[in-house]
Amino acid sequence: MAERREELLRAAVEQIEARGASAVRIADVAASLGVSNALVLYHFSTKEQLVAAAFAHAAESDLAQLRRILGRRSTAERRLRAAVRWYAPTGRAKGWRLWIEGWSAALRDPEPRRVAAALDREWKTALAAVIGEGVAAGEFSCPDPSGAAWRLTAYLDGLAVQTTALAGVRGGPSRATTLRWADAALCRELGLPDPAPAPVSGPAGARAARSQTSS
Repeated sequence: MAERREELLRAAVEQIEARGASAVRIADVAASLGVSNALVLYHFSTKEQLVAAAFAHAAESDLAQLRRILGRRSTAERRLRAAVRWYAPTGRAKGWRLWIEGWSAALRDPEPRRVAAALDREWKTALAAVIGEGVAAGEFSCPDPSGAAWRLTAYLDGLAVQTTALAGVRGGPSRATTLRWADAALCRELGLPDPAPAPVSGPAGARAARSQTSS
Protein backbone atom coordinates (compact mmCIF):
# COMPACT_ATOMS: atom_id res chain seq x y z
CA MET A 1 0.00 0.00 0.00
CA ALA A 2 2.75 2.46 0.98
CA GLU A 3 4.79 1.54 -2.10
CA ARG A 4 1.83 2.16 -4.38
CA ARG A 5 1.17 5.55 -2.79
CA GLU A 6 4.84 6.46 -3.21
CA GLU A 7 4.67 5.46 -6.86
CA LEU A 8 1.57 7.59 -7.41
CA LEU A 9 3.22 10.59 -5.77
CA ARG A 10 6.33 10.30 -7.92
CA ALA A 11 4.16 10.09 -11.02
CA ALA A 12 2.13 13.09 -9.89
CA VAL A 13 5.29 15.15 -9.39
CA GLU A 14 6.43 14.32 -12.92
CA GLN A 15 3.04 15.19 -14.40
CA ILE A 16 2.78 18.47 -12.49
CA GLU A 17 6.24 19.50 -13.67
CA ALA A 18 5.32 18.62 -17.25
CA ARG A 19 1.75 19.98 -17.41
CA GLY A 20 1.36 22.39 -14.51
CA ALA A 21 -0.74 22.04 -11.38
CA SER A 22 -3.84 23.60 -12.91
CA ALA A 23 -3.80 21.47 -16.07
CA VAL A 24 -2.82 18.08 -14.67
CA ARG A 25 -5.65 15.54 -14.32
CA ILE A 26 -6.15 12.39 -12.31
CA ALA A 27 -6.28 10.61 -15.67
CA ASP A 28 -2.80 11.89 -16.57
CA VAL A 29 -1.27 10.37 -13.45
CA ALA A 30 -3.16 7.12 -13.93
CA ALA A 31 -2.19 6.83 -17.60
CA SER A 32 1.49 7.45 -16.86
CA LEU A 33 1.49 4.34 -14.65
CA GLY A 34 -0.97 2.28 -16.67
CA VAL A 35 -3.48 2.09 -13.82
CA SER A 36 -7.13 3.10 -13.47
CA ASN A 37 -8.41 6.48 -12.33
CA ALA A 38 -10.19 4.63 -9.53
CA LEU A 39 -6.88 3.47 -8.08
CA VAL A 40 -5.56 7.03 -7.90
CA LEU A 41 -8.83 8.20 -6.33
CA TYR A 42 -8.65 5.40 -3.78
CA HIS A 43 -5.49 7.00 -2.37
CA PHE A 44 -6.36 10.66 -3.08
CA SER A 45 -10.05 11.50 -3.15
CA THR A 46 -9.62 14.75 -5.10
CA LYS A 47 -7.15 16.27 -7.50
CA GLU A 48 -6.43 19.01 -4.94
CA GLN A 49 -5.39 16.39 -2.38
CA LEU A 50 -3.14 14.71 -4.94
CA VAL A 51 -1.44 17.99 -5.90
CA ALA A 52 -0.93 18.96 -2.26
CA ALA A 53 0.47 15.52 -1.39
CA ALA A 54 2.80 15.55 -4.40
CA PHE A 55 4.09 18.99 -3.46
CA ALA A 56 4.65 17.88 0.14
CA HIS A 57 6.36 14.68 -1.03
CA ALA A 58 8.90 16.59 -3.13
CA ALA A 59 9.38 19.35 -0.57
CA GLU A 60 9.98 16.91 2.29
CA SER A 61 12.90 15.49 0.33
CA ASP A 62 14.38 18.98 0.10
CA LEU A 63 13.74 19.60 3.80
CA ALA A 64 15.58 16.40 4.70
CA GLN A 65 18.57 17.55 2.66
CA LEU A 66 18.45 21.00 4.26
CA ARG A 67 18.51 19.42 7.71
CA ARG A 68 21.53 17.33 6.71
CA ILE A 69 23.39 20.42 5.50
CA LEU A 70 22.52 22.49 8.56
CA GLY A 71 23.34 19.58 10.87
CA ARG A 72 26.93 19.17 9.71
CA ARG A 73 29.78 19.46 12.19
CA SER A 74 30.99 22.85 11.00
CA THR A 75 30.65 26.54 11.78
CA ALA A 76 27.25 28.13 11.45
CA GLU A 77 28.56 30.42 8.70
CA ARG A 78 29.80 27.52 6.59
CA ARG A 79 26.57 25.59 7.06
CA LEU A 80 24.50 28.61 6.08
CA ARG A 81 26.63 29.31 3.01
CA ALA A 82 26.27 25.68 1.91
CA ALA A 83 22.51 25.76 2.49
CA VAL A 84 22.03 29.00 0.56
CA ARG A 85 24.11 27.82 -2.38
CA TRP A 86 22.15 24.56 -2.47
CA TYR A 87 18.78 26.33 -2.11
CA ALA A 88 19.57 28.99 -4.72
CA PRO A 89 17.88 28.60 -8.15
CA THR A 90 21.03 27.09 -9.64
CA GLY A 91 21.62 24.69 -6.75
CA ARG A 92 20.38 21.13 -6.35
CA ALA A 93 17.10 21.67 -4.55
CA LYS A 94 14.07 20.00 -6.12
CA GLY A 95 13.11 21.58 -9.44
CA TRP A 96 11.98 25.13 -8.86
CA ARG A 97 9.24 24.66 -11.43
CA LEU A 98 7.49 22.31 -9.00
CA TRP A 99 7.76 24.81 -6.14
CA ILE A 100 6.28 27.53 -8.32
CA GLU A 101 3.44 25.23 -9.36
CA GLY A 102 2.79 24.44 -5.70
CA TRP A 103 2.60 28.11 -4.79
CA SER A 104 0.28 28.72 -7.73
CA ALA A 105 -2.06 25.98 -6.52
CA ALA A 106 -1.92 27.47 -3.02
CA LEU A 107 -3.44 30.69 -4.36
CA ARG A 108 -6.61 28.85 -5.33
CA ASP A 109 -7.04 25.84 -3.05
CA PRO A 110 -6.88 25.57 0.75
CA GLU A 111 -5.18 22.15 0.90
CA PRO A 112 -2.07 23.13 -1.13
CA ARG A 113 -2.03 26.42 0.80
CA ARG A 114 -1.93 24.59 4.12
CA VAL A 115 0.89 22.33 2.95
CA ALA A 116 2.90 25.22 1.47
CA ALA A 117 2.55 27.27 4.65
CA ALA A 118 3.67 24.40 6.89
CA LEU A 119 6.70 23.61 4.74
CA ASP A 120 7.65 27.27 4.49
CA ARG A 121 7.60 27.59 8.28
CA GLU A 122 9.94 24.63 8.58
CA TRP A 123 12.44 26.14 6.14
CA LYS A 124 12.49 29.47 7.95
CA THR A 125 12.65 27.89 11.40
CA ALA A 126 15.63 25.71 10.42
CA LEU A 127 17.57 28.64 8.96
CA ALA A 128 16.74 30.95 11.88
CA ALA A 129 17.97 28.34 14.38
CA VAL A 130 21.42 28.11 12.76
CA ILE A 131 21.64 31.89 12.41
CA GLY A 132 20.94 32.08 16.14
CA GLU A 133 23.69 29.53 16.80
CA GLY A 134 26.18 31.63 14.87
CA VAL A 135 25.23 34.77 16.77
CA ALA A 136 25.61 32.96 20.11
CA ALA A 137 29.03 31.66 19.04
CA GLY A 138 30.19 35.14 18.06
CA GLU A 139 30.67 34.24 14.39
CA PHE A 140 28.59 37.12 13.09
CA SER A 141 25.98 39.67 14.10
CA CYS A 142 22.27 39.41 13.39
CA PRO A 143 19.78 41.11 15.72
CA ASP A 144 16.76 39.26 14.31
CA PRO A 145 17.46 35.68 13.10
CA SER A 146 13.79 35.02 12.30
CA GLY A 147 13.50 38.19 10.25
CA ALA A 148 16.76 37.36 8.48
CA ALA A 149 15.44 33.91 7.55
CA TRP A 150 12.26 35.49 6.18
CA ARG A 151 14.11 38.07 4.09
CA LEU A 152 16.67 35.59 2.82
CA THR A 153 14.17 32.97 1.69
CA ALA A 154 11.91 35.65 0.19
CA TYR A 155 14.85 36.96 -1.86
CA LEU A 156 15.87 33.50 -3.05
CA ASP A 157 12.28 32.52 -3.83
CA GLY A 158 11.79 35.66 -5.90
CA LEU A 159 15.07 35.09 -7.71
CA ALA A 160 13.98 31.54 -8.45
CA VAL A 161 10.66 32.67 -9.94
CA GLN A 162 12.46 35.09 -12.24
CA THR A 163 15.19 32.70 -13.39
CA THR A 164 12.80 29.77 -13.82
CA ALA A 165 10.03 31.65 -15.62
CA LEU A 166 12.53 33.41 -17.90
CA ALA A 167 14.92 30.50 -18.38
CA GLY A 168 16.69 30.73 -21.72
CA VAL A 169 15.81 34.38 -22.24
CA ARG A 170 18.77 36.33 -23.50
CA GLY A 171 20.34 38.72 -21.02
CA GLY A 172 19.53 36.71 -17.89
CA PRO A 173 22.12 36.25 -15.13
CA SER A 174 24.66 33.45 -15.37
CA ARG A 175 24.84 30.65 -12.82
CA ALA A 176 27.94 32.23 -11.26
CA THR A 177 26.20 35.60 -10.97
CA THR A 178 23.11 34.07 -9.39
CA LEU A 179 25.20 32.25 -6.80
CA ARG A 180 27.16 35.43 -6.07
CA TRP A 181 23.89 37.29 -5.48
CA ALA A 182 22.75 34.55 -3.09
CA ASP A 183 26.05 34.73 -1.19
CA ALA A 184 25.80 38.52 -1.02
CA ALA A 185 22.25 38.35 0.37
CA LEU A 186 23.41 36.02 3.13
CA CYS A 187 26.39 38.23 3.95
CA ARG A 188 24.16 41.28 4.31
CA GLU A 189 21.90 39.46 6.76
CA LEU A 190 24.87 38.29 8.83
CA GLY A 191 26.75 41.59 8.81
CA LEU A 192 29.64 40.05 6.86
CA PRO A 193 31.58 41.66 3.98
CA ASP A 194 29.99 41.09 0.58
CA PRO A 195 31.82 38.63 -1.68
CA ALA A 196 34.02 40.09 -4.40
CA PRO A 197 32.05 41.29 -7.45
CA ALA A 198 31.98 39.03 -10.47
CA PRO A 199 34.36 39.97 -13.29
CA VAL A 200 32.86 42.00 -16.12
CA SER A 201 32.72 40.15 -19.42
CA GLY A 202 32.92 41.51 -22.95
CA PRO A 203 34.68 44.69 -24.14
CA ALA A 204 34.23 46.46 -20.81
CA GLY A 205 35.97 43.61 -19.03
CA ALA A 206 38.82 43.63 -21.52
CA ARG A 207 39.32 47.37 -21.07
CA ALA A 208 39.33 46.97 -17.29
CA ALA A 209 41.91 44.19 -17.51
CA ARG A 210 44.19 46.32 -19.74
CA SER A 211 43.83 49.24 -17.37
CA GLN A 212 44.88 47.12 -14.39
CA THR A 213 47.84 45.72 -16.31
CA SER A 214 49.12 49.15 -17.33
CA SER A 215 48.75 50.69 -13.87
